[in-house]
Amino acid sequence: MFRLLLLVLLLAASPSRAGTAASECWAACRRHVTEPSLRARTCPVCVTGGRVDSWVPALGTGGADARLALESALKDAHWRVRWAAVRTEARSRGLTERRALADWIMDSPPDADLGACLTAVRAAADAGRSTADFLRDAGARGPSAAARVWERREDIRQALALEMFSQEPSARLPALLHLATFQGRSATRVVLDAVASRPVAGDEVMAQLLSAVAERQRASVGRLLLVDAKPPDEPAINRLFAVYSRELDALRPELASADVQRRRIAVAALRRYGPLASRELAGALADEDGRIREMAARGLAESGGKALRDAALQGVKDAETVEAARPWLGAMAREKGCLAFLRDVAEGHHARTPEIQGEAVALLGDCVEGPPPTRRLAPFLVSTVPSVRAGAVRALGSLPRNGEALALATKGLEDGAPEVVVAALEVLASYRQPSRGDDAAGLLDSEHPLVRAAAARALEFVGRSPHVRVLAERLRVDPVAEVRIAAARTLSTLGGPHAVAALSEAAAHDADSHVQHVSAEGLRRLGFGR
Repeated sequence: MFRLLLLVLLLAASPSRAGTAASECWAACRRHVTEPSLRARTCPVCVTGGRVDSWVPALGTGGADARLALESALKDAHWRVRWAAVRTEARSRGLTERRALADWIMDSPPDADLGACLTAVRAAADAGRSTADFLRDAGARGPSAAARVWERREDIRQALALEMFSQEPSARLPALLHLATFQGRSATRVVLDAVASRPVAGDEVMAQLLSAVAERQRASVGRLLLVDAKPPDEPAINRLFAVYSRELDALRPELASADVQRRRIAVAALRRYGPLASRELAGALADEDGRIREMAARGLAESGGKALRDAALQGVKDAETVEAARPWLGAMAREKGCLAFLRDVAEGHHARTPEIQGEAVALLGDCVEGPPPTRRLAPFLVSTVPSVRAGAVRALGSLPRNGEALALATKGLEDGAPEVVVAALEVLASYRQPSRGDDAAGLLDSEHPLVRAAAARALEFVGRSPHVRVLAERLRVDPVAEVRIAAARTLSTLGGPHAVAALSEAAAHDADSHVQHVSAEGLRRLGFGR
């Protein structure tokens, strides 16, 4: 009954990696532990052990049957089971694990020592050590054991290279890393050699392995290949490129998706390709989503092998428009050293235009370094450059809501520069305080179309029913279509008879088709029309 319950538990867990490990552990235990009572005491450890070798240490306190099971475990196909058996034997004999490992190697017949030698190689590599270094502390037999392992190096290479193509994907990366450590070479070099020596059919497996290595090293496959590749590797590199090109082809439609989350996932995936995806990453710098732009900037920095600050500095210096500079400034706004970097750009040291300076100031609100944000922004609020003042006001909108930030933003409404007034209106709208509605409504008569449009947009969030009349008038008479569009959208939110009348007239008679469309949509939103 207990065995049946245990089997049910293992099967229930099987969809997860933990469940797979428990199943492998259970199978390994049953292969080597044949005595019923010992099996009943030992194998249940697999339910909670989480590793294929979890059951082995339980044999250390057993008698003759346990010793037979340990001897059998030394012949298991999985190196962790063999190593666990060596360690358990070492404890029972009062030896160090490495001494027991050296004894096993040296006591094995020369024609049957591959299992012992492979175990030594993998245990050493798992500890990040060369085999010779690992066996140095194994006592008098350590050097001889290390020499014995080295004599079998070609057989070991073949065994680990074969496991890199294992049917079990989880076994591939450890085999690659262990072989690289044993040979004292980079994992990239091992992959290139494997591609060169095997048919094209295995290229996809090798490409996936190199991607896994890049992820572990927080690098990209393109960067790894640039560092390790030599001219004779060109055929192997081209074969890997062919695999990655197919993967990039599959990602490109996602980069154009209307779903921002799908685009984010696609851009995050691009970073693993590094220089191979430079064109796609450069295109993502212009995405409307700020997070995507930042990920693309980081990806391009990594693909060039540069620190983000260095890449961002060059990106800002090269930028002729604020749109081109924005991804680099946005990426640095959350990076260590953001205050000094953004302040330098804001003061005009690296920016080509005042608008880029203003963008740097706007992002100071996202930087967590330095003095309190309002004090950090104070010098820029009185700058002689309008774009810089506007950026400082915009930065107030990214701060936690507080009276000081609100007062500073309200003061921006009195600025003579239209871009500063627009920024102040946007911040006040984000605060959603109806008490600021009259301030916004008063700016509907501004001589600047940008200000009138911003005021109309702000009233969607701070407007009240008395403001409907002035918005309706603006929809009827304003000469600029952008202002009329903003007024129509806000009217469709505030509603009321005057809003419906103004929207109906605009939908039927406005000279601009976009204004007509927005007005008709507003009527439908209010429950009128089809």
